[in-house]
Amino acid sequence: MKSRNFIKSLGHAFTGIRAAAARERNFRIQIIAGILAIICCIVFQVDALMFVLVAFAIFFVLAMELVNTAVEAVVDLVTGGKPHPLAKIAKDAAAGAVLLAAAFSVVVAGAVAWAVIRRFI
Repeated sequence: MKSRNFIKSLGHAFTGIRAAAARERNFRIQIIAGILAIICCIVFQVDALMFVLVAFAIFFVLAMELVNTAVEAVVDLVTGGKPHPLAKIAKDAAAGAVLLAAAFSVVVAGAVAWAVIRRFI
């Protein structure tokens, strides 16, 4: 049953994030990497546009990891953990989405690093 209460809906969303953080090692690593990236942006006084790009990349990776976690959980529930070719495709595709988001974040990190390095040259 859907909750029509906005506060309850937020609570469910935060519960999902906490569950992923508790269950998924990669999600915890990505959170730490995101925090370090934000700290670097502050230390090196990255301009506002670059900071927004970094923040977008961080949240994009985290969001894709949450989707990946959800897909894996549903696939495992439906298949009972038994191998199935379609289950493999679903899990691999969700993992691929995370990989693409991570690749995007590397491109953003490179652009920001280049902008910072250029200031010191």
